[in-house]
Amino acid sequence: MINPAQFYELLQTKELTMFTGVPDSTLKQLCAYITDHVPPERNIITANEGNAIGLASGYYLSTNNPAIVYMQNSGLGNCVNPLTSLTDEDVYSIPMLLIIGIWGWRGEPGKKDEPQHVRMGQITLEMLDVLKIPYSIIPDTIEETEIEVSKAVVHMNNHKTPYALVVRKGTFTEHKLQNTKTTNYPLNREQAIRTLVPLLEEDAIIVSTTGKTSRELFEFREELQQGHERDFLTVGSMGHSSSITLGVALQKPKKKVYCFDGDGALIMHMGALSTIGQLQPKNLCHIVLNNFAHDSVGGQPTAADNIDIPQVAQANGYKKVFSAQSEEEIRAKIKEIQQLEGPTLLEIKVNKGARKELGRPTTTPKENKSELMKYL
Repeated sequence: MINPAQFYELLQTKELTMFTGVPDSTLKQLCAYITDHVPPERNIITANEGNAIGLASGYYLSTNNPAIVYMQNSGLGNCVNPLTSLTDEDVYSIPMLLIIGIWGWRGEPGKKDEPQHVRMGQITLEMLDVLKIPYSIIPDTIEETEIEVSKAVVHMNNHKTPYALVVRKGTFTEHKLQNTKTTNYPLNREQAIRTLVPLLEEDAIIVSTTGKTSRELFEFREELQQGHERDFLTVGSMGHSSSITLGVALQKPKKKVYCFDGDGALIMHMGALSTIGQLQPKNLCHIVLNNFAHDSVGGQPTAADNIDIPQVAQANGYKKVFSAQSEEEIRAKIKEIQQLEGPTLLEIKVNKGARKELGRPTTTPKENKSELMKYL
């Protein structure tokens, strides 16, 4: 295993000093170390990975130095357009070092992974080949890793195109994030979900965002001995749960449809707000559980601290927006929302963190889909 401090120092010796991207749990230790030791203007967490490619391109144009872009391998999906139409050798030919945490990798058979990671894991290296991005898989020692980083630097200097370092799970030793904002709201995300669910209409549909939100909703239904046919537990597809909610709401106008979203997910594809505002679904309520962090992948900050999410939604055409923190405020706001035509948005400010023993859904995504479709 590699100490993230040693890896960071290695990058510094190669004059790779600018970081941007979206945090990933495979890269959690490295991202935490960077957050703790790099000033914010040189470690910019972007809304999505494609934004990071753009930012790294602008950095190179201004400095003639490549930047580092970190991401989970699923983030390659958000990068395909700028990697083919901006950085490619046949367009602008812009170098950068991609550090990609890989989930569901075909090279590690027998290792259990989440269903949303499997396909991407199978095709990650092929995607890099198709994109004509050479790559190295980071070895287990810092000495071997230095050889691969040097190879990347030579490529970027000679060819002026991206190079990728692929990181397997367990590559880095532990580093717990120290530079973190502490909040003192009455509830955490799970407590907010447990407050919300009993308040909703009996036949209401919930579309929950990827990560721990869906896991917490699933466990609460289990605890209540309820079925899961009214919930769509989004796995992967970060930032798209509000669009899924919109698709359901438009086709089932007599049912109330709620989106349980997160701040990082909402920010990743914030453009969905404009589509919801444009189409004005009367039965849609967008609930944003805002803990100001990428909680599922290490707790690095999102940009939510600088955004008034309700006002952004209202500017995009949501009819009514609210913010709450306590159980009492949530109850009052939901009661009011249920008397209004949508689209509406309720931001609930919560503390980050989750139970260590939090489980995962025991049903498959296909089973979840089938149950919901039968119910609808």
